[in-house]
Amino acid sequence: MNWDDLRIIAAVRDEGTYAGASARLRIDETTVGRRLSRIERALGLRLFEAADGVRRPTRSCEAVLAHVEAMAAHAAEIGRVGESLAGPVGRLRIASTNTVAEAVLSPRASDFLRANPGLTLQFLTSSENVKFSRWEADLAIRLRKPDKGDFAISRLRDVKLYYFEPVTTEGEPMLCAYPDELGAIPEMQFLRMKQARARCVTDNVRFIRNLIRAHQAAGVLPEHVCTDLLGDRRLRATLLPKRRDVWVLVQNHLKRDAATRVTIDWVRACFQEMSRS
Repeated sequence: MNWDDLRIIAAVRDEGTYAGASARLRIDETTVGRRLSRIERALGLRLFEAADGVRRPTRSCEAVLAHVEAMAAHAAEIGRVGESLAGPVGRLRIASTNTVAEAVLSPRASDFLRANPGLTLQFLTSSENVKFSRWEADLAIRLRKPDKGDFAISRLRDVKLYYFEPVTTEGEPMLCAYPDELGAIPEMQFLRMKQARARCVTDNVRFIRNLIRAHQAAGVLPEHVCTDLLGDRRLRATLLPKRRDVWVLVQNHLKRDAATRVTIDWVRACFQEMSRS
């Protein structure tokens, strides 16, 4: 038994005849009678008694209809949920690196979610990219332009990069670098020009940041994790000539979704605000 079956019971009760119910539901009169017989067999109940050409509900029918009316009321309330919430409604999964999530998005997430009570954001954070083509996320923030795929790609902005080294140190500072598979990024292009042997290799930006902050190492950091280091007089900061582009990937079926659009605008604003701070 489904929702349409329950609507037939209510229509026969309200109209009193199969003909009236069929006109109301815009289905054939014989279909009304056939489906009502099937419902009665399924429930093991007699729902209507015929008297003077009118179908009168039995006590069992009234009990069933009480549940039907409660279900209809709940359905109506569910339909009004979206109307009661300001702004778009939806749940989105956003994939990014831990560093972007912590330094760029999380400080600004609370205000955004308060302003959009109909939205729920799930942050998927990892040093490795999610398999976006397998729908493991709805949006993804990347610091490298991805290969083309069955998704939309948009450039958000660029990110400044800084090379830090201790002002004073005994001998050459310990150089931190990124793994060989990231050799094409601007950070590694700059470090190769230093012609120094990397003593610490990691894809964990926070790890490198901690060593630099302790004045024990040299390395390149994106602006969103090093704002406080720029004022450290024991560190020498050099702005790299090249920057990293920030890209957002969107599943194709969500490109015109209101919740998606407002969330992308927020992510873009997060990076712009970060750059000004």
